[in-house]
Amino acid sequence: MFHPIVPARIVLTDDNTPYSPTYDDVYHTTAGGLGQARQVFLDGNRLPSRWIGRERFTIIETGFGLGLNFLATWDAWRSDPARCAQLHFVAVEKHPFCAEDLARLQAAWPELAPLAGELHRHWPALTPGTHRLHLDRGRVVLTLIFGDAVDALPQLHAAADAFFLDGFSPARNPDLWSPAVLAQLARLAASGATLATWSVSGNVRRGLETAGFALECRPGFGGKREMLTGHRADAPAADLVQPRRALVIGAGVAGTSVAERLAARGWQVTVIDEADGPGQGASGNRAGVFRPLPSLDDNRLARITRAGFLYGRHHLARLAEAGHPVRWAPTGVLHLARDDKQAGKMQAVVEAHGYPTDYLRFADRDEAAKLAGWPVEQGGWWFPQGGWIQPPTLCAANLAAGGERITTRFGRRLTKLERRDDTWLALDESGAEIARAPVMVLANGVGIRAIPEAASLPVRPARGQVSHLPATPGGAPEVVVCRGGYVSPEVDGIRCAGATFIADDDSTELREAEHRENLDKLDGILPGFSAPFDPTSLDGRVGFRPASPDRLPMVGAMPAVASVDRNTPLADIPRQPGLFAATGFGARGLVWASLVGELLASQINGDPLPLERDLVDALDPARYLLKPPRPGAGSEE
Repeated sequence: MFHPIVPARIVLTDDNTPYSPTYDDVYHTTAGGLGQARQVFLDGNRLPSRWIGRERFTIIETGFGLGLNFLATWDAWRSDPARCAQLHFVAVEKHPFCAEDLARLQAAWPELAPLAGELHRHWPALTPGTHRLHLDRGRVVLTLIFGDAVDALPQLHAAADAFFLDGFSPARNPDLWSPAVLAQLARLAASGATLATWSVSGNVRRGLETAGFALECRPGFGGKREMLTGHRADAPAADLVQPRRALVIGAGVAGTSVAERLAARGWQVTVIDEADGPGQGASGNRAGVFRPLPSLDDNRLARITRAGFLYGRHHLARLAEAGHPVRWAPTGVLHLARDDKQAGKMQAVVEAHGYPTDYLRFADRDEAAKLAGWPVEQGGWWFPQGGWIQPPTLCAANLAAGGERITTRFGRRLTKLERRDDTWLALDESGAEIARAPVMVLANGVGIRAIPEAASLPVRPARGQVSHLPATPGGAPEVVVCRGGYVSPEVDGIRCAGATFIADDDSTELREAEHRENLDKLDGILPGFSAPFDPTSLDGRVGFRPASPDRLPMVGAMPAVASVDRNTPLADIPRQPGLFAATGFGARGLVWASLVGELLASQINGDPLPLERDLVDALDPARYLLKPPRPGAGSEE
């Protein structure tokens, strides 16, 4: 069951201390929030000394609140010349502030203004789920989970070196200090993990001891007599040293996204593709649609497309900031209803979820016609931050962002894999070695079907023909419009319309019948719009999407067996060492790609994951071993 986000609101006490009327408690002691952050949470976890020389250090916080503990930690990390290479900070917040209110509250600490400003610029939409932000040139990774910690912590995949337990008082917010929540700390704790909190409640102490922490009371901050620290009795684990080299097969949006995210973590990556450049297969269209797909029950598809869309926006902004802009336009995406019944359902989704209006709102027929610049039959969803992306430019930007850490091998066709001495070899049709590395990622679209090691994946090729309609700049529509198909704004004198979706058809020629189908879809979107176009003379493009039976990508470690008992836990299915897949994107590659790259790179590198565990499982390539695949793969438009 989904729970819409109810934002926090600013209330100040007489002495200007931020206060929560929901919990009848203050966000920090009246003696000073920054001093409390430093003494209780940093000193209480023996920071910064414990991250010295580490490759990665991970902190989990149970209440983000004003973000002051995060800013204080980030500030201490920046000031430490012996800091860890990467700082992961994971925080749960049931009632987040909007960016404007957060900025107003954090202005009370001008010494943190540069960091606070960067945080505000990247602050996510207040939507449920996991939001990952890359800050400080990617060296600080903030993973925000908007939702109730009781639900969120069991869905978190991470290994914490330190815990900041900073919810409202156990008397005011008992759920956040419940045995169920404290038990999750034991699951999430890395070897030698520590914790700190201002609370010395007897129930809190007993819950933490039950979770396996040895506790110590210390002098508290300000007027508080005591605070609590703790540690796991096991010895801290050393950072794993592994050869950070990987092969990525495929230079489309899937492969280049994975390569860029691995390179950002310091990996050396070789990208192999049989074409002579990036983005020439299924990722080769002139303009693709970039938007999420909501649902009333907030199902897996809705949650993953939302996460992918929001992370993708963040990724596009970071590429531009780094000097590698992608060709795209946030024109907005208008998704029209098919009929009155669907319009009612779409409006119900917006009302039930209470999304921020800059993420999604419902536009009635009159407003939809104004947005489209053309008469339409129904209203529908309006995604103001959606738009179109030119996929080959995203592929090229990903490779450029990787710099010298990414090597490309274009014009080389992988025909065989071999595993020798803990290393994967990519071999061409003559048996010659293309490249080798301990880790290999198969992101070569429908080409994955020819690789025996991937035989367990039910990938099906889906032919898609896009029609190119001659257009002049400034003509309607100037936004992307969808309704059973899609039509893009003018891009270089062409408007893209489509697309067909035909499973198991490997023919590459343009077909008049499919142009007619696309024009019929176009008339269903914008009545009468197709009249000037002759299907016998239109140009277009044919691509082959890798489709999956359940319409979700296949992302993760490859199974090492062809079948298992269907009662086998997913985590117990044997995997092929160092072999991963990123495929099955279907017609939604642009909304999946950036998040999938971050997810797979996080799995390979051992980082906290940017998605909830149930969604990670929903993408696991081994899931098909536990259920009979559905026959067929229908249209995904």
